[in-house]
Amino acid sequence: MTEGIQGAAKIQPATKTAVVTGASTGIGEATVRALAADGWKVYAVARRADRLSALAEDTGAVAVPADISKDEDVDILLRLVERHGGADTLINIAGGARGADTLANAKTDDWDWMYQVNVLGTMKMIRAFLPMLRSNGEGTVLNLTSTAGLAVYEGGGGYNAAKYAQHALTGALRLEEAENNVRVIEVAPGLVHTEEFALNRLGSAEAAAKVYAGVEKPLTAEDVAEVVRYAVSVPHHINLDHITIRPVAQAANHKLIRKG
Repeated sequence: MTEGIQGAAKIQPATKTAVVTGASTGIGEATVRALAADGWKVYAVARRADRLSALAEDTGAVAVPADISKDEDVDILLRLVERHGGADTLINIAGGARGADTLANAKTDDWDWMYQVNVLGTMKMIRAFLPMLRSNGEGTVLNLTSTAGLAVYEGGGGYNAAKYAQHALTGALRLEEAENNVRVIEVAPGLVHTEEFALNRLGSAEAAAKVYAGVEKPLTAEDVAEVVRYAVSVPHHINLDHITIRPVAQAANHKLIRKG
């Protein structure tokens, strides 16, 4: 991890400060843009330093290259945020899926990666930042999960398992931290058409395109980011425990309307 800060000079004092993981692409990047445009100070966290640098240049966010699955990176990130005034909001966007194999053909490496990023990475970020959020007095944790953590489907076992676990830890955290006035929000998107999610999962542009084929107006990263922005911006005594967001064409995980 590189401990340097990019874009810090552009940041003006703000009353709200967020740490956003998964910030180099998709929903994470869109969330950084939405919050920065709304006057937030934002620490944009992801592994790809080049993409974070461009995002910092565009938005004034503080770019922090880090791998949230590595304890040492999380520790350095925490110390950096502490030195620059702290944060009151942690937004865990980093995650993803690899493969669409049945259990009979499950690949251990894919399952391990999904658990490390979606579950353990989220846990490590929360564990590290909770003392800061508690001491703030009005801390917020928002975890981006998925409707894959609410209903299973064939070929989704690994991703289902990871997102069910992330959903469960979010619920446990809400119970544990209510007495510390830390609100815990879960946003669970359905079908979202982003630059990399399906491509990274399925490995080819052709396979990724089939996921969205014929679907009228799937969600965009910006759609989900706007919901995230709203959820963390309402007065702190309002806790939006769980928000499921889908396109109208997706009435349920198993019911997706395709035209043509």
